[in-house]
Amino acid sequence: MKIKLEQVIEAIETADDAFTYFYDTQTGETVYLQDEMITGECDEALEELIENSPRGRFLRFPTKYDIHEYSIMEGFIESLPPGAAHQELAHAIRGKGAFRRFKNGIYYHHIEQQWYDYHAAAYREIAIRWCRDEEIEYIETE
Repeated sequence: MKIKLEQVIEAIETADDAFTYFYDTQTGETVYLQDEMITGECDEALEELIENSPRGRFLRFPTKYDIHEYSIMEGFIESLPPGAAHQELAHAIRGKGAFRRFKNGIYYHHIEQQWYDYHAAAYREIAIRWCRDEEIEYIETE
């Protein structure tokens, strides 16, 4: 079975504290479990199915903790040519409020499209790495 790379990317993009996404190798679908402490809801049937299924049926997609958004921001800054944007963004990501200052900085320097392209490419690489690590063939769609 092959997975669409877009399916992996979508699961990675929606990763957050409230949901854990899995790939069901039997059906080819993306399923998710809710964190009952956060959402107040729980799909007990799915949770039981995941726990009692043969090893390898449900593969956990990368979580936000696997993704390291901060590292992606650092990589983007390092990809910029020397100059004001590089210097100011490198300083902006230090300390509390780094994500907000970074976002303000990319808008100020009019490089938001560069950031979105870099970010999309980083997520694509994470998705490809996940497929390789899980030994799943992927297909690219347009």
